[in-house]
Amino acid sequence: TTPADDNDDVPQALPVDMKIEDIEKDLESDKKVETRTMKLGAPLKIEHTEEQIAIINAFKHAWKEYRLSAWGLDEVKPISHRSSTWFNLGLTIVDSLDTMWLMGLDEEFNEAKKWVEHSMVLDQNKDVNLFETTIRVLGGLLSTYHLTKDSIFLDKATDLGDRLLHSFSSPSHIPYSDVNLNTLKAHGPSWGPDSSVSEVTSIQLEFRDLSQLTGYTKYQEAADRVIDIVQNQHREHNLVPQFINTQSGKLRSGTLTLGSRADSYYEYLLKQWLQSGKTEDKFRTWYLESIEGIQDYLVGHSEPSQLTFIGERKGSRFSPKMDHLVCFLPSILALGAHNGLPSSHMELAEEVLYTCWQMYERMPTGLSPEIVYFNQNPGVGGEDIIVKPNDRHNLLRPETLESLFILYRLTKDERYRDWGWKIFQSLETYTKLANGGYSSINNVQDTDNPSPRDKMESFFTGETLKYLFLLFCDDDTVLPLDQWIFNTEAHPLPIWTST
Repeated sequence: TTPADDNDDVPQALPVDMKIEDIEKDLESDKKVETRTMKLGAPLKIEHTEEQIAIINAFKHAWKEYRLSAWGLDEVKPISHRSSTWFNLGLTIVDSLDTMWLMGLDEEFNEAKKWVEHSMVLDQNKDVNLFETTIRVLGGLLSTYHLTKDSIFLDKATDLGDRLLHSFSSPSHIPYSDVNLNTLKAHGPSWGPDSSVSEVTSIQLEFRDLSQLTGYTKYQEAADRVIDIVQNQHREHNLVPQFINTQSGKLRSGTLTLGSRADSYYEYLLKQWLQSGKTEDKFRTWYLESIEGIQDYLVGHSEPSQLTFIGERKGSRFSPKMDHLVCFLPSILALGAHNGLPSSHMELAEEVLYTCWQMYERMPTGLSPEIVYFNQNPGVGGEDIIVKPNDRHNLLRPETLESLFILYRLTKDERYRDWGWKIFQSLETYTKLANGGYSSINNVQDTDNPSPRDKMESFFTGETLKYLFLLFCDDDTVLPLDQWIFNTEAHPLPIWTST
């Protein structure tokens, strides 16, 4: 297989195990696909709404502090004006490249591109987390290549992908959590032999995309093998636990959750089906089975308002605990329903998204805590949402805004924009710093002292502000949802088409 032509707007799918009837079906469906009208190459130039202008100014305010205090380093501490180093890969720069491209920020984008080309060092004696590096750095480089067609981003992505492949060197082929980018030696986390299920099953979109672009199947084969290993095991209610052993390849029994360490497993089942142009139906089947398990075993309702939430289960014990991370779920439920899956998925999407909005609306700052619990005691009175002292922080997370964007794009229901704008105003009021930057806060329940944490995650500029910008975009030809999918770090990747 030869590498894809750089002039092609959409990479061609690898003809792996394609049947004649599949090819005929794909050729027929190709006749119905409209030509993309979003212009690729230089940063996007579109007419911005008033809300988008405000969001662009917020990005510039955040970028100003990062550029002054942490340029080239991973993240900025905007209160102390210092940097934070995690992988030493310029996370904030690479995570924000496609955001700047979409916002049409030529000066900022071109400066960041020069850093990637001349200053980004991949061959360094540094251990990095496979999952975080894949979704933030590899995903950011691939996305920016697709948007710009500039080979520097694909060259860097290929180099990085080759290094990350060494994570898959375990006896079971389940990747280790960490790999050294110079020695290429991989290992598990310091606390034990397991990897997080969400981490090993949420790198597939990126590795599969790299195979599409380069023509080398090794990336996709390594990533696909992981999914096959997971799917060939018994899974309670077709749901996955949080951990998998890298030596044996066996899933560990434990808590069933859509929160930390399991969340994006479900996201990537649907999105791999969509990425394939809906040709790899095994992903559709696995996704539908998992959503049925969620509907039957994890859905709960609060008292007294009957808010629909997604709880956790360990054995027979159900916990009404829900991470803010779970607020990604409405986005995939809606995307699935839009692509012909059951309409009940859209109903659940709307109900859960309303609950996610209530996690903001019912807090004094208008910002959601990291974790909430729901009251399930009828007749007792009290609030639907309970927040424990250790869970009151807000990390500037994007998941609710992601779902607001997807559901608005699909339904045009203006309430989703209304909710998103209120969230943005709360971010401006309680997380914006006067001299530049935004900070996560310790207490969403205290308007007088939300207690800034001196931390601006790369996903704030890479995801949160990007989804806000797209939520208020009036031009549906910008990243149309039948031609693009978003990885779990909000980096858009194209849906494959067939020859």
